[in-house]
Amino acid sequence: MLENLAIGFAAAMTVENLMWCFIGVFLGTFIGVLPGVGALAAISLLLPITYYLEPLTAIVMLAGIFYGAEYGGSISAILLNLPGTTSSAVVCLDGYPMAQQKRAGVALFITAIASFIGGSIGIVLLTVAGPLFVTLALNFSAPEYFALIVLGLIAASTISQGSRLKGFAMVLVGLGLGTVGMDISTGIPRFTLGIDELFDGISIVALAMGLFGVAEIIVSVRHSTQRSQIPKFTMRDMLPTRNETGRTVKPILRGASIGSFFGALPGTGATVASFISYSFEKQLSRTPEQFGKGAVEGIAAPESSNNAAALTAFIPTLTLGIPGTASMALILGAFMIHGITPGPSLMTAQPNLFWGLIVSFWIGNLLLLILNIPLIRIWVALLQIPYRYLYPAIITLICVGVYSLDRSVFDVFLVLGLGMLGYGMRLLNFEPATLLLGFVLGPLLEENFRRALVISRGDYGVFIDRPVSGCVLFLALLMLAWTVWKGLRKRRAATSEHESA
Repeated sequence: MLENLAIGFAAAMTVENLMWCFIGVFLGTFIGVLPGVGALAAISLLLPITYYLEPLTAIVMLAGIFYGAEYGGSISAILLNLPGTTSSAVVCLDGYPMAQQKRAGVALFITAIASFIGGSIGIVLLTVAGPLFVTLALNFSAPEYFALIVLGLIAASTISQGSRLKGFAMVLVGLGLGTVGMDISTGIPRFTLGIDELFDGISIVALAMGLFGVAEIIVSVRHSTQRSQIPKFTMRDMLPTRNETGRTVKPILRGASIGSFFGALPGTGATVASFISYSFEKQLSRTPEQFGKGAVEGIAAPESSNNAAALTAFIPTLTLGIPGTASMALILGAFMIHGITPGPSLMTAQPNLFWGLIVSFWIGNLLLLILNIPLIRIWVALLQIPYRYLYPAIITLICVGVYSLDRSVFDVFLVLGLGMLGYGMRLLNFEPATLLLGFVLGPLLEENFRRALVISRGDYGVFIDRPVSGCVLFLALLMLAWTVWKGLRKRRAATSEHESA
């Protein structure tokens, strides 16, 4: 292992590779901040540049853009309740309330540290336990993926701050919206209402920007008051208290573990990992009522999970040649452009490239920390921009970002319509985060359900007969029962208190 890392350091620590690593991380962070323009769009735009670079240099830059965007997306989520990437949507739940409490500096500092630690743990697992994760992933088939997705959906319903019933309802609405478009098996259009632009389904970027961004702007315009000036603060003011630091240690470690697991599974990734880690922390917390009101655990866990998943997503891409996400597919395409086929032989056939890339992850992760902590004050200064300038700029960025993905005017109107839907959900106390996860997991749920039935020739017992899927479904059932029991106990306690009063 030490010899391999020595090979990696020799390959990665060249002036050219360090420069392009910095460029990738900086561009990734900057693009992640911009609403609607995520790592996928950034990698697509910059992919032609890699034609003129060495293979390792090209992949180092694209990888920096990828995990830099995962961090950058949380900045706009905290400051403006506007997730730059879908995986950072869950950070809105507690990050934005902290910003409203004039503690945006603390929130961003925790984000930076949690991202660094989560990413570092992900790199360690990628370095040491990569073969083990690959073996585990190869043992997962359609029934196991179906069971994991069911567990994720049940966990998602617990994110809702109000009624658990509303949480389940939002998951079902998300599942329904995920069925819009061409049927994955037959190719027949479903629920498109005859609109050609819906044949490819509803854009996830439009859905996220509408439910979170546009809806938040409408709420703020209706209830805005004169914004108070943010006082000048020093580095000491950005630091969390001793109590908050202690409360973030275990969530960061648990989040990194969850993110590392889901990142290594093709088809899941950072979005699923961040939502599940948030739900897990809320279930474990002694004060779950604080979640959604500025709980530091609600930032630390998903951020750590998010960045760990972003890095362990390279495990199936590098060792199996299986891209787990769309961004990984583009990076896989960059390998192909340079005549390199990722797979089990990559580690032995081209050790300079494989281990040089892994060492560049360490360098890029450190650059993220060094680059962003000094810039926290600049990000917080965004809160001082007057509303009359901020709102038009955000709406413009949202529309440009959504339009730039598919060059579709329909998507621009769709995001505005979804913004009105999101505003109505706010008025009725429905949580948009659960809808978003239902939308993301819905197609995966349907695909793996059908595939499992094809494999078993229509035998529904395949989900229980297989040990892993059976255990996961049992855990999902326990979580569902626990959620119902907690709800009934809370209602009983409220009834007893009312009667005694």
